Amino acid sequence: MADISAAMVKELREKTGSGIMDCKKALKESDGDVAKALDFLRKKGLAAAAKRSARATSEGTVMSYIHMGGKIGVMVEINCETDFVAKNEDFQAFAKDVAMHIAAVNPAGLAPEDISEDVVAKEREIYRERALEQGKPENIVDKIVEGQVQKFYKDSCLMSQAYVKNPQITIEDYTKEVIGKMGENIRIRRFVRYQLGE
Repeated sequence: MADISAAMVKELREKTGSGIMDCKKALKESDGDVAKALDFLRKKGLAAAAKRSARATSEGTVMSYIHMGGKIGVMVEINCETDFVAKNEDFQAFAKDVAMHIAAVNPAGLAPEDISEDVVAKEREIYRERALEQGKPENIVDKIVEGQVQKFYKDSCLMSQAYVKNPQITIEDYTKEVIGKMGENIRIRRFVRYQLGE
């Protein structure tokens, strides 16, 4: 069993914002390995987020972000449970990060149900034609098309997109991490993105 020093606990606290006891426990569980302790805390935060997901979110913020000298603008509504968390610096930073991500990546919606059926039908048609042009057998074309549609949803829906500042996690993962850190349910409710000339 590795000795857990105050410096190790401090380092982990600075990286995660977790409490002292949580950091100590994570370091003990990971035998002093900071990288493993980070994973431990992340998993703990995700588990806590799952428990909180049913709680009502009636407070929050509308964050705006302007990019490229006024050429792209985003407004995003993010809800939480209390006014106290809504005013918290970490919550506000999360809201700004999400707005910046939307400006950079231009998601088509929050989740698959937010994307127009017309858009999805057009994508299906393109994937079908491409598969047939590649000489794929008719009996597997439908499976190929479905796989491509699922990939389209993953790439186009905000919650499943890889977070631009850390592509190892999705926006949903990032949201769950913040839920674990804040101790409240947090929900990205809606957004709008404007681009000059569109």
